[in-house]
Amino acid sequence: MSGTTSEPYDEIELPAARSNRPVTLAHRVEYALALALGGFFRIIGVDAASTVGGGFLRAVGPMIAPIHRRGVVNLRLAFPEMSEAEISAVLRDVWENIGRTAAEFSHLGRFAFEAGGRVVIEGREKFDAVITGGKPAVFISGHFANWEVMPIVMHAVGLDYGFIYRAANNPLVDGLIIKTRGKVMTRRQMPKGRRGGRDMIETLKSGASLAMLVDQKLTSGGIASPLFGRSAMTAPAAARLALKFRAPVIPVEIERVRGATFRVIVGDPLTFVPSGEAVADTQALTDRINLEIERMIRARPGQWLWLHRRWGKEIAADAGEVKSR
Repeated sequence: MSGTTSEPYDEIELPAARSNRPVTLAHRVEYALALALGGFFRIIGVDAASTVGGGFLRAVGPMIAPIHRRGVVNLRLAFPEMSEAEISAVLRDVWENIGRTAAEFSHLGRFAFEAGGRVVIEGREKFDAVITGGKPAVFISGHFANWEVMPIVMHAVGLDYGFIYRAANNPLVDGLIIKTRGKVMTRRQMPKGRRGGRDMIETLKSGASLAMLVDQKLTSGGIASPLFGRSAMTAPAAARLALKFRAPVIPVEIERVRGATFRVIVGDPLTFVPSGEAVADTQALTDRINLEIERMIRARPGQWLWLHRRWGKEIAADAGEVKSR
């Protein structure tokens, strides 16, 4: 069946760490710092770690001018009606959420779904339907709240799935992230790129589902799709694979309720009737996926990763000009 792991969990091989760049002294220093901070956050516990990490970046993040400025521009693009004070308030929440998420990485095992735990699930029956249905699904979400929670919960409820990730630039940190995730979520981890594309196809062929974060810009191989009424280069893989394997696209929303506690909201499969024309169907379903991501962002703008360069430079330049009038 699609939902239960088709081979013993411990026998699924984790991906190798990034190997296409040499390990530098800077990488080793960064890795040592990651280990030290991770140890500190484990010692103080998940609630304190989340609070410390969030408070630190809430205070310091806005001082990182180039990245903070990108968030300002993105919010101007998406919400032109927002005042500068409102934009600043949203971005403080964004920085805090990033700090909390980073500090919580040392405690990923605390976010497995269990009665009375830190994560509640709304729509659990939709996970169960995939488990018992014998066919794979494509689960989509974005960088909301703590985005590690979705794959952790999917593993905890018994889904057989693989998820796509962007390899860290530092090979040592990349290996650390892979091993940490492999303890609490699927070991079917697929780095973005050509190899990951092949692995996604093999995963769906095997009957396992996919978990994908589909909210970031993809220039090479992306297709233009509206997001907040503006063209955004978007990865078409979720749509193409769903169409190829006739798999439902199921949105999963992650909400940070308070501190290090979360709500996972499993939505209904996206309604879409293919025409049979592959290019047009891929475009239409990608547009539908972006519309769903936009809905999630609008619900809780302070919990999305606004610091990513989501729109092209020309569109971003327009945002600066509009605000300066």
